[in-house]
Amino acid sequence: MLNPRVSDLPDYPFDRLRTLLDGVEPPADMKPLVLSVGEPRHSPPAMIAETLAENAGLWGRYPPGDGTPEFRIAVADWLIRRYGLGEGAVDPDRHVLPVAGTREALYLISALVVPQKKSGGAPVVVMPNPFYHVYGGAAAVCGAEPVYLPAAPETGFLPDIAALDEKTLERTALFYFCSPANPQGAVAGVEALKAAIRLAREHDFVLVADECYAEIYDRDPPPGALQACAALGEGFDNVLVFHSLSKRSSAPGLRSGFVAGDDKLIKPFKRLRNYVGPQVPMPAIAASTALWKDESTALWKDETHVEANRALYRRKFAIAEGVLGGRFGFYRPAGGFFLWLDVGDGEAAAKRLWSEAAIRTLPGAYIGRPDASGRNPGGRYLRLALVDDPETTAEALERLIKVL
Repeated sequence: MLNPRVSDLPDYPFDRLRTLLDGVEPPADMKPLVLSVGEPRHSPPAMIAETLAENAGLWGRYPPGDGTPEFRIAVADWLIRRYGLGEGAVDPDRHVLPVAGTREALYLISALVVPQKKSGGAPVVVMPNPFYHVYGGAAAVCGAEPVYLPAAPETGFLPDIAALDEKTLERTALFYFCSPANPQGAVAGVEALKAAIRLAREHDFVLVADECYAEIYDRDPPPGALQACAALGEGFDNVLVFHSLSKRSSAPGLRSGFVAGDDKLIKPFKRLRNYVGPQVPMPAIAASTALWKDESTALWKDETHVEANRALYRRKFAIAEGVLGGRFGFYRPAGGFFLWLDVGDGEAAAKRLWSEAAIRTLPGAYIGRPDASGRNPGGRYLRLALVDDPETTAEALERLIKVL
């Protein structure tokens, strides 16, 4: 009765983690600390609860698939300000759609843009390795061949698009490109993004830029794919960007984000989504509008809740730098909120940390895939999500040092 492609889904990383730690008891005198899941635990802005309450009467309405004009205008204006796109560069009605958190949209976009390529053979979906598990799930269920591009130290922890051969490119339908990268925090420059966009247009595939961590950065604001499109001066053809309020505004439970870009993709994606029905409820759309608009200030660079959120992550990376020093290949990531630590054997280290220090971490191998030689680029690593308060973060890292 089952779709046989479901069996092709990559192993779910957190199922593997539960299996690894099943039956392993942490020390009874230690409070368990969970650093395995990238779920922000900073206090969300008060405006969320206030706006939801003000719009409580809208819970009784079916939400439209394209949200509200106010939401789309707020997003378009934010994109223009954030990436310096120029007045009118983003049309709220042609280039923007709300999504119920980007995970569902990153998955569902494959149903729209993964056809059988004219070159024959299974279509290809390219993704970095390690990768966000939704990319692999989307490739499997749409019947595509996943191609994993190593994102290792030698490539600056970003996928090397030059490694794609011509035959693979002829079959490529979709390329998931994540910057800032999950888990390594590497940021692609404008030139790298332009190269990826040129490749997408030359070989007629869709470049999906997952930019969910774009507002959490250490020093410089990461450039975006629409910014690279503007630099090329050829519109948004073949490009979609995905943004979320989960990380930017510490609001994962709001389940709200947006997709923006090529209107030739946005229009049919809206039609497909009308059938599937992953709409954002009207009160949540109102709260999301307030968060993207942030009427407390006039300039995006002074957005109060976003700046406070970013400062808190910077503080925790400073703590990590002080505690870890040069151990485990530590570096301050340019973006995102993960540590990507080289511990030699991520799986063994994760088991020790749980059994000896009550710290739950994610082995890097669980979000990577072995290459042709059998090497998993995540095998040596642990991913730690610095999502707790600074004091808890410091305690977790001190425990880690004592064990490893």
